[in-house]
Amino acid sequence: MIAELQCVVLDCPDPGRLAAFYRSLLGGTVNRRDRRWQTDEDWATLHTPAGLVLAFQRSPDHRPPQWGDPARPQQFHLDFGVPDLRAAREEALAAGATLLEEGSADRGWDVYADPAGHPFCLVRH
Repeated sequence: MIAELQCVVLDCPDPGRLAAFYRSLLGGTVNRRDRRWQTDEDWATLHTPAGLVLAFQRSPDHRPPQWGDPARPQQFHLDFGVPDLRAAREEALAAGATLLEEGSADRGWDVYADPAGHPFCLVRH
């Protein structure tokens, strides 16, 4: 091993707004003091209770992926485990997520987009 993952960085038009959105899903602290990053209007962080750090970088020309369109692929997505998929769906939508694909009852996950258009899944534990 030569490295350890420090954070996952998402490009977006509004770093503060996206950090607040993910805080509503995962909990944690937005822009906690951390020697590794300087936060400002172009860079925000979220330190989650699970120890994961998400960072959000301003990209004025951000073009969000388009779910199901190979011309604008997702490139990657995040999966979040939840105990109750239906309750988590309501909270994610209330926080600003968009439902992209609702899974069948036996599948156990739904696909969403965050406010900047990045896809993520809520997956039943």
